[in-house]
Amino acid sequence: MSLVNDTLRNSMITKELNETELQVISTLFDVETYQAGQSIIHPGVEQPENLYILAEGEIQVSLQCSEGEDALHVLKPGDLAGIVTFVGDTSEHISATLSAIGDIKVLSLTKAKFETLIPTHPMIVYKVMRGVVRDVHGIVCRMNVETAEMSNYIYRIHGRY
Repeated sequence: MSLVNDTLRNSMITKELNETELQVISTLFDVETYQAGQSIIHPGVEQPENLYILAEGEIQVSLQCSEGEDALHVLKPGDLAGIVTFVGDTSEHISATLSAIGDIKVLSLTKAKFETLIPTHPMIVYKVMRGVVRDVHGIVCRMNVETAEMSNYIYRIHGRY
C-alpha cells in the first residue's frame, strides 16, 4: 500500500469515507518531504492554501515569545496542519511556526484541487470537512484540559498539586 493511502486510512478527515471515496481523494494529495529544522508553516510569510497531514515523523508547533520560541505541541502522524488557510482564512492570522523534528513526510492537499470535487463528489467534500471540524474540536478540547490543569497548578485547587 502507498504512503498516501496508509496515511489517509489513519486520518480523522477520512473516517467517514468508504474505500471508493478514499481512492478518489487520494489522487489529489502530493507527498512533500522536509528535513530536520525546516519550517513547514511560518508566521509573516505568505502560505499556500494547503491542508497537510503528517505521514512520517514529528512536527513541533511553537510560538514566538519575548524569550524566543516556545514549543506548544508536537504533531504525530495523522495530525493535520494548515487548516487556517485551507478553510479560507488568510495567512496573516497564522501565529504558530511548524518545524520538522527530524526528516518528515507530509501529504499536501491544495484547496484548489479539493474544490474540484464539489461538483462531482459533494459528499466526499462534506465528509472530509466534517473530519476537519472533528480534528479542530479535538484540538480545542485538548487545549481546554491543558488550561484547566495549568489553572489548578497555579491556584493550587482540586488538591492535585
